[in-house]
Amino acid sequence: MTDPKKFLLAGVMGWPVMHSRSPLMHNYWMKQQGLKGIYVPLAVPPDRLEGALHGLHPLGFAGVNVTIPHKLAAMEIVDEVDEVARKIGAISCICVREDGSLFGTNNDWRGFLANLRAGAPRWRGDAGPAVVIGAGGGSRAVCHGLIEAGAPEIRLVNRTSARAERLAAEIGGPINVLPWSQRHEALDGAATVANATSLGMVGQPPLDLSLDMLPADTTVTDIVYTPLETPLLQAARARGNAVVGGLGMLLYQGPPAWKLWFGLEPVVTEDRRALMEDSILGRS
Repeated sequence: MTDPKKFLLAGVMGWPVMHSRSPLMHNYWMKQQGLKGIYVPLAVPPDRLEGALHGLHPLGFAGVNVTIPHKLAAMEIVDEVDEVARKIGAISCICVREDGSLFGTNNDWRGFLANLRAGAPRWRGDAGPAVVIGAGGGSRAVCHGLIEAGAPEIRLVNRTSARAERLAAEIGGPINVLPWSQRHEALDGAATVANATSLGMVGQPPLDLSLDMLPADTTVTDIVYTPLETPLLQAARARGNAVVGGLGMLLYQGPPAWKLWFGLEPVVTEDRRALMEDSILGRS
């Protein structure tokens, strides 16, 4: 359990990182829990990652989240990586132990599943095939989460087939790689569709995906949370599909990190979500 007299330090490490809403979320929880501490953005270029990670213990950090582009490189620097993170092939959370050693894990898949279950209460991972767009670090967490949820098949499509094939080989499970040209047809009979690319994010072009073959009862989700609802989700909602935005994935990966760092597990609440939404929409 965290010493209430100790000043707590945690943060998010990336390059760039100042756009991250993680500090807003974690500092809200600091205040809510009555703790003295701060969660800070740590802008660390790739060539300084190792030094930055080894400096966490002397500075008194309990841990950090790691984001683009450090999720893969950090695996080679920390002292221990758990089985889940090794299977996914990326870490999203680092805990600084009392002896100074660094432990890495991945909470993104937990956030993905918790977000789906909260945003679409009727969603079931074993309801039918899932379609995942993209084969980067986010896709790895999404695919692992879907496998854990019992998806009978994952149809993985990516512009570069070799990258998708490598993901399928390393993660295992019922992943079938389809060529990018078949992404539209892949939606036929799908129970879940997940965009795990940055397409649709503010500043990026929308995902080019026809929804003509999408079943009416398919749940469509996106790991992007700026904007709150991407063009893909807008189009799916207009057809009557259940849609789940990416903000909850960020929110729900937070409590497992807190449990690791501080021995506490804050609860994701509607007022916490509303505060994050207001920030994204420029209302706060």
